[in-house]
Amino acid sequence: MELLTVENLGTFVMLIVLQLVLGFDNLLYISIESKRAPKNQQSFVRKFGIGLAIFLRIGLLFILVNLIKWADVELFSIQFKEVFQGHFNLHGVIVLFGGVFIVYTALKEIWHMIGSDIISTEVDNKPKSAGAVILWIVVMNLVFSFDSILSAMALTDVFVIMATAIVIGGILMIWLADRVSKFLEENKLYEVLGLFILFIVGNMLLTEGGELSELVIMGNPIEKMSKTTFYFIITILVLIDLVQARYQKRLLSKKNV
Repeated sequence: MELLTVENLGTFVMLIVLQLVLGFDNLLYISIESKRAPKNQQSFVRKFGIGLAIFLRIGLLFILVNLIKWADVELFSIQFKEVFQGHFNLHGVIVLFGGVFIVYTALKEIWHMIGSDIISTEVDNKPKSAGAVILWIVVMNLVFSFDSILSAMALTDVFVIMATAIVIGGILMIWLADRVSKFLEENKLYEVLGLFILFIVGNMLLTEGGELSELVIMGNPIEKMSKTTFYFIITILVLIDLVQARYQKRLLSKKNV
């Protein structure tokens, strides 16, 4: 009964909202990555991948709650004169890996979208197996989960509240996944916007991993991109896309007159 306090209930609601807000970029990645699976398995891949990731997130939460101090222990360091230096820990390495992979994914999809037939191969265009797509969805879900789990740990130390919020947030993501994918499928122009948002997400993870790893390049320390800056950039991109769409419609209507 000690769990059912006003403070805990308020924290619980905040955690669910936090899971959804921080899960936006994750949901976008899942929607784009799931397109690589066979058409008739894409919905299953999205739902099963998120569902499996929920259980792994809870496992990761349990590990971080008990071993959080080890996540920031230095694994190795690199110093190359005054050009590059960094002190890498487990948290930083995982976030950097996620950032590199997402930037690579976004750029590859953009490249294919504009028609890179000269260097693309048939292998590149073949769909992946459902198992391979699910694996990447789970892996990247865990990468994205670090932010939400660490934020949750900053709000409360009650494991049950954090775990329940993760489960509910995951269920809501399952419910939204098909809708987001369907929207992108029916509105191809917004898929371009989605890919550039994904590219920014990757850069945000790179800067976060760079700060965690104390990266210094040419004497300039890498600083984490704030969530405020991230959402400001996303808002600008959306506004540009909307204005451009309206402007194109006006030009077409004038041509047809």
